[in-house]
Amino acid sequence: MKKTKQWYEFQELIAEHFRSLGAMAKTNVSLDGIRTQHDIDVLVVTKFLGADIKWVVEAKYWKSNVPKEKVLALRTVVDEVGADKGFLISAKGFQSGAMEAALKTNIQLVTFEELKERTKNIIQSEMLQAYQARADLLMKRYFSHSKTVRIKYGLRDDVFDYSLRFSGQLFIGMIFAAIERAKENKYPMCVRSLFKVRVGEEIVESYPEFSNWLNLNLNMFDEMLLKAEHAMIIGGDFDPNVEDENDLEAVENNRAHQERMRELYILMGKSILVGGDEEGITDADS
Repeated sequence: MKKTKQWYEFQELIAEHFRSLGAMAKTNVSLDGIRTQHDIDVLVVTKFLGADIKWVVEAKYWKSNVPKEKVLALRTVVDEVGADKGFLISAKGFQSGAMEAALKTNIQLVTFEELKERTKNIIQSEMLQAYQARADLLMKRYFSHSKTVRIKYGLRDDVFDYSLRFSGQLFIGMIFAAIERAKENKYPMCVRSLFKVRVGEEIVESYPEFSNWLNLNLNMFDEMLLKAEHAMIIGGDFDPNVEDENDLEAVENNRAHQERMRELYILMGKSILVGGDEEGITDADS
């Protein structure tokens, strides 16, 4: 079936949707498969948690429902080019045989509106996991230094200082609490913190705005740690307690401990975010 101008415009709309989510999307791409070359309507490539993700999208701007054989053909293409998932997008709909052929496979049959909703949630979920993993690493780095050293180099307030200038643990808790809010996908969202040291907007209207706020805050904390650690080296106080990666039991115990503590951090973080659940702030930064 020959592609019309509307069909090409349909492909571009799909590609632009993925680009708006931060992924790379190209139209009319030729990919080498195991046995032959394949023409792809829209190729989506992105990276989360260090892993490449590749999706193949087939656009059908037809006036009739898409039949079963088109699903089977896309399954072959997805397998041939090593894609993680395939999307068959119809402007009209799908025959019952096509829907049955896609069951329990990595092929999704959707309209454009359904595609926007499903992929938004999929990509946002993956990105939030990546942000949480980054926050976990920053938390390990922060707690690798003793409380005395953290106080000395401005990474937290003194035990009896309640000015809320800054506390690394409460900050990480705030980040975890904000990520939990973002998982509910309810906007606008208040992300103003009670810290005197803070960056970013106080209200975010959408996920892209939240992502920008999250990056600003994680970058700020990363920079604070870097400057403090540089000062520790100069002052002769740089002596982080780092786990032995070869001690698998210790690594696993530390991972499990971090997961348990994250729940506590979330509760504490909610008290730092204005508009969050009101929870008492305690000196649990130990």
